Parts: sequence; C-alpha cells; structure tokens
Amino acid sequence: MLGDIDKTRLRISAETEAKKKSQFGQFLTPATTARFMASLFAESTLPVCRLLDPGAGIGSLASAFLERWVAGGFGFKSVGLTACEIDAGLREILLRTMALYETKAPFACDIVPGDFIEDAVNRLQFSTAGKFTHAIINPPYKKINTQSHHRLLLRQVGIETVNLYSAFVALALALLCPGGQLVAIVPRSFCNGPYYRPFRAFILERAAIRHLHLFASRDMAFKDDDVLQENVIIMLERDGEQENVMVSTSTDDRFDDYSIHQHAFDRIVFPNDPDRFVHVPASTGQSVIELSAAIRYTLNEIGVMVSTGPVVDFRLREHIRQSPEAESVPLLYPVHFSGRAVAWPKEDLKKANAIHRNADTEKWLYPAGFYTVVRRFSSKEERRRIMASVVDPKAFPGATAFGFENHLNVFHERRNGLPAALAHGLAVFLNTTAVDDHFRRFSGHTQVNAADLRAMKYPSREALLKLGKWAMKNGELSQAMIDEQLADVSA
Repeated sequence: MLGDIDKTRLRISAETEAKKKSQFGQFLTPATTARFMASLFAESTLPVCRLLDPGAGIGSLASAFLERWVAGGFGFKSVGLTACEIDAGLREILLRTMALYETKAPFACDIVPGDFIEDAVNRLQFSTAGKFTHAIINPPYKKINTQSHHRLLLRQVGIETVNLYSAFVALALALLCPGGQLVAIVPRSFCNGPYYRPFRAFILERAAIRHLHLFASRDMAFKDDDVLQENVIIMLERDGEQENVMVSTSTDDRFDDYSIHQHAFDRIVFPNDPDRFVHVPASTGQSVIELSAAIRYTLNEIGVMVSTGPVVDFRLREHIRQSPEAESVPLLYPVHFSGRAVAWPKEDLKKANAIHRNADTEKWLYPAGFYTVVRRFSSKEERRRIMASVVDPKAFPGATAFGFENHLNVFHERRNGLPAALAHGLAVFLNTTAVDDHFRRFSGHTQVNAADLRAMKYPSREALLKLGKWAMKNGELSQAMIDEQLADVSA
C-alpha cells in the first residue's frame, strides 16, 4: 500500500505550485524514508498504541508505521491514530488511506482538521485524555514571527522557538507519556546556533536521544520538491535515561551506503557546553580538535572577540558609496575576499566599495588594523563551510577605518585590530581541514554564526602567534601545508 501512497505523493508534488508548498511549509515524505523512520521505533509489547502524526499529509508516515505493525513488527493488540492535517485536499486522501487499514486490523483513526499547534496547546492545557505512546513526524518548515499567534500560543506551554518544525517536535514530545518514543525528520539547523538554544534545552531536559541519522547529501531527502537543506532523523524517548547514541548515515533516501556506529553521549552534546550544541559524528574516531590537548582555549581566554559585521547596507544606503571618495573608508563584503587575500576595490561589481565616515556611521566602523574575517554564508557548491581571510591595512593606503558588512564575521580585540601575527594565525587555524570537519559535526547549514565561532576551541594565543609568524614568512600556503602545520600545533 505504501507504494501506491508514494505514487500519489509524486503526483501531488508535481501538481502543487511552489507558492502553496511555501505557504504550508510542508513537503511529503518519500516511502523509503517513511519505512526507515518507522523501523527506528523499538519493539513494543504495549497492548495499546496511541500514535500521533502531526502534519500527516497523505499518510505516508502513519502508513509505514501501520505496515510494520500489521506485519508483526510490534506486539500491540490495537492502534489508535491521531492524525492532524491542515490542508483539506490532503486530508481527503489521508481519510481514504487510513480507512483501508481499519479493515485489516484493530485500528481506529481520528483525523483532526486545522492547526496542530492550536490543537496541541489545547490538549496540554485542558485535556484529561491519556497521552501518546508514539509520535512520527515530518513537520512543516517555516519561520514563526516573534509576535505571531503561534509564538504566543507556544509560550503558554513553555515552548520558545523560531520555526514550525521545532514547534511541532516540542509539542509532540510534550504530548508523549513517560517512555513514549518520537521519530522526526527535521532540518539539521536546530543542532547549533543561538536561535534554537531554547528548543535544544527543551528536548534535552525531557528526553533521551536514542538515534540520529544524517543524510550526507543536502538535496536528496526531499529531492522531488527541490528542497536544499541538510536533514537529520532523530529518535527521542520521553523521560528516558540518556545512554549511548546510535548514529547512522547515508548519502540519500535509498540507504544504499547505510552505516551505523554507537557513540557516547558526551560526543553528541559536549559536557559543560552552555549552548548544548548537538554534534553528529561522521565516524567513530574523534576529530583532531577533540583529541588535541593543545586546542582547548576559548576566544575569551586568548583575548579575542568575534562579532557579526555591523554594517547593514540597506539601512545605511545614503552613506554607501560605489567607489572610494574623500572622507569615505573601505566597506568590505565577502566578495572582496579570496582565500587569505583581499581584493579591493572591485569596481565591476554591484556591491559598494566604501562608506562615508561621519557622525551617523562612526559607531558602525572599526579602526584600521589587522582583522581576521570569516564569511557567514557559503554556497552549496563550495566544499568548505569556514573560509577565513586576513584584512591587512597595507592593502588600504590611507584608510583610517573599515566598514564590515553584515555577511562577515570579524575577529577583533574590543573593536580594535589584532596583532598581525595573531590575525594570520587565526586565519590559518580556521582554514585547516580539521576545523572544517569539526564544524560540520554540529552545523548542517551553510551559515557560520559568530556564536558558532565563539563555541569552538582554539590553540593558545602563543601558539596562534607562532602559527601566524610561520604563515607570514611562507607567503602562499597550500592546504597540505596548513594541515601539516596544525599537526605540529596540536601535538
């Protein structure tokens, strides 16, 4: 039956306008992924299963779960499904699909029309009905505005989050009984960054992580809908005692190269990490960064700060200049950087090259000096997430200050420049393969936030200065030279 459902999914995906998909933020689950998600639930001899499928779509996930049950994969005597779906068209298909299972086994289905967030908050606040034993979720992906109705509803039940997908997972977890199991496919973006910190705290306080599955290809989990994001499948157990975590990987939803390893929880969420970043190790071995006793310092301990570039060009449009002129200073965008070097000005680009220095712009500028910068965004084609460059004041004769555009992260000392060797040393360290690999363990998107860079560990200030002096002496550096030098630092 799941094969027929998948044919329907493909037809709906082809016929549905991109605008509608964006409006609901929902992308239907391929059959192969649905079966894999259903397989992650532990075997159970509970007499009654109460299954929740929020954002049920056409029933792919619920069907995969029910097919496993009908085939003897669970010991339930009966299953009761609560399926929520806001789209009336999908709801009609869902109703017909679930009706077929009612003829096969002791199964009953309650299809809830309308908004899952409203329904879930009402259940949490007012319902005395028993909670769910299982939840299987492919939630919608859409931002929640700060003052929206959804955000206010979520706050009533202690959930603070910025996207529908994390709201659905948090609500479903809250609706589970002790020992209840949840499997969800979600973007990897919740694993790090400040915006999802309350969500990470919410799930880690209420559940144990049992399994994480990572799709290595960012465009394959929902390839029929042209969705480009790195996805993970996560399994949680409500009120479970945290033990080791199973981590599996596959390139795509065919699972041809599926591999699985067991990891200690302290490799998933590092002890004493206040941000509770969730790492997804790609191998059983620890990274160079984890293993090195020399790479253990925070930016605060080495006397360096990192900030997002303060110049938001559209807010300072009247002060932006296409070409340098009198009383202007260099305005630097990511496009001005290539490798460790700076190419400025670039007159043939649409981006500006300068900003007028005056009373209105002064607070957004940094004094001229050496800085290390990291692009906040990389394109999907680029093989690296972290790309660091050095701003050398000698490349800007006569410049008294710099403007750093908002798509750059800037390393500085209390809004002043760094010693030249320290700026170069930071750039070399950040450009190592080991750092890029380490960063990918907890960052599934192409954005590098200042908070991510603050959370990393670094060599000592003395080691970075030594690394920088080596870089300044050797000029053009290959990746092999950079990685070899890190081996000496981390030994």
